[in-house]
Amino acid sequence: MTTFDDVCALESQHILGTYKRQPVAFVRGEGSWLYDAEGREYLDLVSGIGVASLGHANPGLARAIADQASTLVHVSNLYYHPLQGQVAARLAALSGLPRAFFCNSGTEAVEACLKFARRYWYTAGNPRSGFVALDGAFSGRTFGALSVTHDEHYRTPFAPLLADVTFVDPQDPAALDAAVTTGTAAIIAEPIQGEGGIRPLSREFAAAITAACRRTGALFIADEVQSGLGRTGVPFYSKALGLEPDLISVGKALGGGVPVGAALCSQRVADAVSPGDHGTTYGGNLLACRAALFFLEQLVEGGVMEHVKALAPQFERRLRAIALRHPAVLEVRGAGLMRGVELRADAMPVVDAARAHGLLVNRTDERVVRLLPPLTISAADLDRALDLLDTVLAEVGSEVTA
Repeated sequence: MTTFDDVCALESQHILGTYKRQPVAFVRGEGSWLYDAEGREYLDLVSGIGVASLGHANPGLARAIADQASTLVHVSNLYYHPLQGQVAARLAALSGLPRAFFCNSGTEAVEACLKFARRYWYTAGNPRSGFVALDGAFSGRTFGALSVTHDEHYRTPFAPLLADVTFVDPQDPAALDAAVTTGTAAIIAEPIQGEGGIRPLSREFAAAITAACRRTGALFIADEVQSGLGRTGVPFYSKALGLEPDLISVGKALGGGVPVGAALCSQRVADAVSPGDHGTTYGGNLLACRAALFFLEQLVEGGVMEHVKALAPQFERRLRAIALRHPAVLEVRGAGLMRGVELRADAMPVVDAARAHGLLVNRTDERVVRLLPPLTISAADLDRALDLLDTVLAEVGSEVTA
């Protein structure tokens, strides 16, 4: 039997040190539960950072993947296969955007959206290169996505990035209006900032995005990699804010754990794109599409999105009650099953203590405990997880109170 020490020893010799891992190695999962190499169980409110959307080892997803793997996994985008169109049609029905480009991750989806935005203006005979992004934004770590990610911790070692990017405060609609010009190709924003601390855009700021796009013609890219595909109880949170994106980036939840992302495009953007403008070897292969198709079927016909919508009030009510009991909690934010608990000090003591109690949560924006349970979590498991969080806050409250 492989032990935690065995895993660490092998990684220490061969894995590039880009991750600061927590001291646990998981070997099995079931629903909202994970099991480590020593057999301990954990309630999972991280879900692979929103990826394990249908929970761990979902039997239907496992059957779909196994069936596809035994049939045909990959042929490349040199040829047609029957599944890309089916997944694209379902995404179009959910988003209102009729075209999809499939890739392997949310970051790649953002890269595609940035390229397609510039291509739109090039085709129009009026090239625009500028992007307006938001303070606190996180869209990925490849060069284009990193260029519209705000945190200098990620950016500085890899400069220079794309030059024509302006960041504005998402609490300042006037700053957005001043930043967006006739040289702006697109505004890009997460409807709810994920890595930035679970911070939903205000309706006032969303209205400012719409007004700026109408005034200048700039496109709007909704980065829904974390907030999209039912996470908030609706297909896409941008729509809940009254926004009408020209492009939407999706990833994370879409494959239930199988790597797949997509850039969704309006018809006017799609009309500006030509063969060869973008591509991917693996993107949209049969295995990824079969996983995505199963997820989307469960999301709609399987009632998963309705389950999220029904569970959301319980999640919010319990978190607000916990916040009232613990002076360490500054604010509770989010929607659906995407919630953040902002503390008065660094959140890492809560993460560590929760893990010791068999609860997985993670920290973002230093002081925020991020909660992204599987979309299929039961009401009983959610209650149990929040009981544990309540216990943990009572235990380490003095460490996270500034």
